[in-house]
Amino acid sequence: MAGANLLALLDDIATLMDDIATMSKVAAQKTAGVLGDDLAVNADQVQGIKADRELPVVWAVAKGSLLNKAILVPAALAISAFVPSLITVLLVLGGLYLCFEGAEKLLHKYLPHDDQLQEREARIEAIAHEDVDMVAFEQKKIKGAIRTDFILSAEIIVIALGTVSDATLITQVGVLIALSLAITVGVYGLVAGLVKMDDVGLYMLRKSLTGTMNTMQRLIGRTLLVAAPAIMKTLAVVGTIAMFLVGGGILTHSIGFLHHVTVWATELVPSSDFAMSILADGAVGVVAGAIIAFAVSAVSKLKTSS
Repeated sequence: MAGANLLALLDDIATLMDDIATMSKVAAQKTAGVLGDDLAVNADQVQGIKADRELPVVWAVAKGSLLNKAILVPAALAISAFVPSLITVLLVLGGLYLCFEGAEKLLHKYLPHDDQLQEREARIEAIAHEDVDMVAFEQKKIKGAIRTDFILSAEIIVIALGTVSDATLITQVGVLIALSLAITVGVYGLVAGLVKMDDVGLYMLRKSLTGTMNTMQRLIGRTLLVAAPAIMKTLAVVGTIAMFLVGGGILTHSIGFLHHVTVWATELVPSSDFAMSILADGAVGVVAGAIIAFAVSAVSKLKTSS
């Protein structure tokens, strides 16, 4: 009897782990757009740090990210348990924020703001002058990156929770914890690799002057040096597009009127309903983001003038 009970317990645990793994995969797919943006933003946040301090800064931000998720996961589960209807509201707010952030990225790219120019000058000043307090500069960068991570992590957790809202509480806990750990390790592991890619390339080029296999080392070094900025730019573009698609998708699936509009749009070209659905989500995301961005800009100008 005891053996049978043990086998039943092990079977239940195996089933639970399988459910967690399956739902974690679905949740990861739903949050892919935010993850791309999270990776691009965090890689950009450590720009301007001296090469020998890049990894310690990434590690400090990663620890802050884990703390963020340790706060956000219980909070999200409490909301799901006691006010489940609020999850949809939070999803819509998260979707609107994603659309707004995507629009802001485009506006900042084509209409640079004063704060961007000041930040760029601060980076150059910190690297070029020895008398600048690099510890204070690093701490400022770390705090800013952790604040940004908090917002992005909140979006990821709310979206993930929305995909497992019908599951049992223990499955929800397992999915959120597994996803939080995997995202933190994956994102900041990739960030560490990206920020050191150019350093590795430079090392390979220098080593090719004196070591063996010079041609191969020179080729690898040049490839890494060329690939590093190209990857960063690609991540920024893909992350921005993903924000509009994910944010717009959340809005179209959560707001009845927008859902009917997208269904109507997909029926216009039945043979390409999947592509039309993606385009509709993206269009909704762009329009929503532009409206919020211009509204925020107008309010900001009014406050400044007053």
